[in-house]
Amino acid sequence: MSDPSRDAALRSELGSLLGADAVLSDPDVTAPLLIDHHRRYHGRALSVVQPQSLQQVESLVRWCNERRIGLVPQAGNTGYCGAATPDASGRQVLLLLRRMNRIREIDAANFSMIAEAGCVLQHVQQAAIAADRYFPLSLGAEGSCQLGGNLGTNAGGLNVVRYGMTRELVLGIEAVLGDGRVLHGLKSLRKDNTGYDLKSLLIGSEGTLGVITAASLKLWPQPRSHATAFLGIRTPGDAIALLGHLRATGGERLSSFELLPRIAVEVAARHIPEVSDPLPVPYPWYVLCELSSAADEPLGDLLQRVLAEAAERSLLADAVLATSERVRAAFWRLREHVPEAQRLDGASIKHDIGVPMASLAQFIGEAGDWVAEHVPEARLFSYGHAGDGNLHFNLHCAGGPAERSAFLARAPHIRRAIHDLVARYHGSISAEHGIGQLKREELVRYADPTALAAMRAIKQALDPNGIMNPGKLL
Repeated sequence: MSDPSRDAALRSELGSLLGADAVLSDPDVTAPLLIDHHRRYHGRALSVVQPQSLQQVESLVRWCNERRIGLVPQAGNTGYCGAATPDASGRQVLLLLRRMNRIREIDAANFSMIAEAGCVLQHVQQAAIAADRYFPLSLGAEGSCQLGGNLGTNAGGLNVVRYGMTRELVLGIEAVLGDGRVLHGLKSLRKDNTGYDLKSLLIGSEGTLGVITAASLKLWPQPRSHATAFLGIRTPGDAIALLGHLRATGGERLSSFELLPRIAVEVAARHIPEVSDPLPVPYPWYVLCELSSAADEPLGDLLQRVLAEAAERSLLADAVLATSERVRAAFWRLREHVPEAQRLDGASIKHDIGVPMASLAQFIGEAGDWVAEHVPEARLFSYGHAGDGNLHFNLHCAGGPAERSAFLARAPHIRRAIHDLVARYHGSISAEHGIGQLKREELVRYADPTALAAMRAIKQALDPNGIMNPGKLL
């Protein structure tokens, strides 16, 4: 049970340790930070702190470790699984990294950048552009999510098909481990074969091993040309065949390949201003694809030719190419606002799953049949990053309050059925959003026991007192 006098004394110690301006006490400021993005988890905190340097983070972690006080790192608070929300005990410290937001270095010749964990992703992108370079991580939340959260969850996003997940965009990591030791790993080398890859271990660990404070990031040449198309297709199987054709003919130019069902276009056009159906005739499924190149290439001609070949093979029914940046932005506005439109339209039971791309169409068919039989009141939003096998397989109910409540009450049963099917396809129950609190028990069910044991051993080695983000992931 919380002891008010003891808690006040601990907060006073934190003020002395970090400075009074680093300890937030205004409830109007702290209250939104104690609720996760989907408002599923509501926590309490002993204190909310915002250090501004590596040295302060080191001091904070040592302080928490000595007192066995849980420490919960939080970046932009845009995560989907509750990994950045403290528990309800009021005995954990919530750590904000937003004051650690400097671009420490850009080395254009080395195609690298060192950025602190509190940098907003969009600012990292802009810093790269200012140096005539490109950082390819792109998410719908890029205007508010922070680099530390992207690293902690190994974020995916819209360009994975070409550039890979966040883990593949990082050269080095600076972090404070759970026992207060600092990992000084900010090298900017492409090749460094000197032992275990500790940066890759910390990326995706959701703050359970330590606090990532900065990263050395890979940069690429700034894209000079784009070609973007919105396509009407008949089946997910056609989409996967089209993906193979685009990769074979466009090569590394293919940067994005997004799959959308008809319902996603309908709901986005209904709820999001300035979104409309790009095609004059409705189709069961759609693909939004984009080619890009650092060279000044006629990518529009290439994409037009490739799509004409695909149409001859009956892989697509209709297509419209972006003829201007305004049209290209409109296509992407539709795609990026599907989650918001779905929220505005009703209640959802969401899954962030991954299956091998070759199995994607078969999975959608089998899972869709299960939904139609067992959850007839739901409409299926099966959309996402088909280019890398990641689907946001969401069931949607737009009925009245009572119907929505009854629908949401079935979430555990529905989630188990979908995840069991994913496991039969040798897939992942969390392709890009992580585990957090939401899927902790699911991980125990589906993960390889040897892998779980190894993760627990690593946790014990780097965070022996279990202070780092307790109750998350493991």
